[in-house]
Amino acid sequence: MAAHASKRAVGGRLAWSSIAPQLGRGNPRYTLSMSQPARARGPARYEDLLAVPDHMVAEILDGDIYTTPRPAVPHALATTGLGGDLIGPFDRGRGGPGGWWILAEPELHLGPDVVVPDLAGWRRARLTAMPRGAFLEIPPDWACETVSPATERIDRGHKLALYAREGVGHAWLLNPLAETLEAYRLEQGRWLLLATYAGDVSARVEPFEAIELELWRLWGRSEPA
Repeated sequence: MAAHASKRAVGGRLAWSSIAPQLGRGNPRYTLSMSQPARARGPARYEDLLAVPDHMVAEILDGDIYTTPRPAVPHALATTGLGGDLIGPFDRGRGGPGGWWILAEPELHLGPDVVVPDLAGWRRARLTAMPRGAFLEIPPDWACETVSPATERIDRGHKLALYAREGVGHAWLLNPLAETLEAYRLEQGRWLLLATYAGDVSARVEPFEAIELELWRLWGRSEPA
């Protein structure tokens, strides 16, 4: 699960106090804990996301707002490392085939949902120019979620279902605590698990199999254990 919606998209901003009580412990419609995201039941509006403080992350999924604290260091390390591995060869065409746009934490408006994957990619043959606005309305060809104990249920449930609905061709689930990478391909509207890569391995992972990823670097090691 990734970051908050962009504050640039709408000029006005609702006061956080208008929705904060809905996310507190005193309201039985909402849950708030360190282990699970806070859920504000809908119908949510985009303006509600703009009211969430910058130190929280928020998305609209199935009409509800989900908020969590900013990700921890292992999450940031794995996501940044993976993005760095892919941008050179696939976005820039340096040491690889190019042909992709690779973005970190893009804001996607997909139907009624506002979602921010940790990483996402679009084939340039399908998206010839990157829009200049604050968000995109074109589903990516690949999305990656860096899961944590707080967000795993949402990443595996709501978000994989949303990506399948929108026809995203590939999805990865990166787990820096378990040190695993799961790669999925969408086939006939259902996710097919291609492989689970674990620990200190090098792997060629669809749809970026043109290069070999050294997964141990994503777990914060400079060489295999």
